[in-house]
Amino acid sequence: MEKPLLGKRIVVTRAQEQAGELSQLLKGYGAHVIQFPTIKIIPPESWYPVDRAIANLETYHWIIFTSTNGVKFFLKRLKLKKRRLAEFSGLRFCAIGPRTAHEIEKAGAKVNVVPDQYCAESLVQRLGIEGMEGRRILLARAAKARDLVPKELRKLGAAVDVVEVYQTIMPNINKREIERVFQGERIDLITFTSSSTVNHFIQMCEEKGGLRNPLAGVTVAAIGPITANTLRRHGVTLHIIPQSYTIRDLTEAIVDYFNEGFAGRT
Repeated sequence: MEKPLLGKRIVVTRAQEQAGELSQLLKGYGAHVIQFPTIKIIPPESWYPVDRAIANLETYHWIIFTSTNGVKFFLKRLKLKKRRLAEFSGLRFCAIGPRTAHEIEKAGAKVNVVPDQYCAESLVQRLGIEGMEGRRILLARAAKARDLVPKELRKLGAAVDVVEVYQTIMPNINKREIERVFQGERIDLITFTSSSTVNHFIQMCEEKGGLRNPLAGVTVAAIGPITANTLRRHGVTLHIIPQSYTIRDLTEAIVDYFNEGFAGRT
């Protein structure tokens, strides 16, 4: 196998429990991966809204999951209540992308809608085709997420209940751990897979590492347009964004970015 990323030092900012796939793909192409988690995924502050939704799950027409984390946390709570998704035969499922859909299907439920583009805008457009007038929808998501989905679905006539099934916080990290990343050899690339990873990375580096403009002069990759827009709001120049918003597509976009230089050495 060719190693177009051989010797490249690439920082992965995903949560520790989620960094494995991207890290392994990059290593497979020869990269030296530095895991630097900028988010930590924890349960919501209160389970009461989720428990109330579970108790009334039969009254919903649709349930929407916008991440694999949302599915996993919801299913854990559902199991605690001794319920299963397969019980709800009248419930239709929408997943933001194929990985999220896979988590739902592993629980024994059929996924009815996956948008063509794995983003909120495409999800709303796709659900609009299904007809949302008078539909009751449960949206299980992270705390502090964008309000685009519930706002736009309500415009289409749906009644939308939003429940926070998990939250992302900034890990407790010290200056020495930040110095471990930035001191020594040059960083060739830093990857970001959500707006939270961007915001937390910059905050951690500036407040705890004493670094101003930590992404200045660094090659930066974003998994999709929302993450890219967050980077731009921070004044960061974006170099890599895949056409499809998955970890594998992000990896291939990174390989393509560096491949010209690799080809020139062979």
